[in-house]
Amino acid sequence: MGNRSGGRNFGDRRDSDMFEKLVRLNRIAKVVKGGRRFSFSALVVVGDRKGRVGYGFGKANYVADAIRKSSERARRNMVSVPRRKTTLPHAVTGNFKGSNVLLRPASPGTGIIAGGPVRAVLEAAGITDILSKSLGSQNSMNIVKAVFAGFDHLMDARKVATNRGKPVRELWG
Repeated sequence: MGNRSGGRNFGDRRDSDMFEKLVRLNRIAKVVKGGRRFSFSALVVVGDRKGRVGYGFGKANYVADAIRKSSERARRNMVSVPRRKTTLPHAVTGNFKGSNVLLRPASPGTGIIAGGPVRAVLEAAGITDILSKSLGSQNSMNIVKAVFAGFDHLMDARKVATNRGKPVRELWG
């Protein structure tokens, strides 16, 4: 069952609100005595569109098994992303190996200005207004990991306000 943005919502009833997006499916060929043996690897992003998102990577001999494995790993590795309404609280840069991803908050109505892997992660997290730029390596796995590294550097307004001894309304105006 598909939806407009290309992701899939499936699973049992408790996970029915989860958004799942296949970012990359790769076929690997191993040359053996009798010919070639094919296996598959899948990179999947899963989120509830309410600020929780995760990614998983799975390998198997069949496509369906690789997707299932990566989906299970993504559900186990979910993190919470601080948000300010429909965007991020502040600009952040995520780095992982050769990939750099710049994420900047945008005004309401802007939409998701992002490409491929970054768009999948942001849609799954429920962020609808954002500007992004992917720099460096175009490896899908490294780009996804760079986005999550950027999420790690985001500060939550409530935590910052309590550390400064001020109300949240004073920080955000």
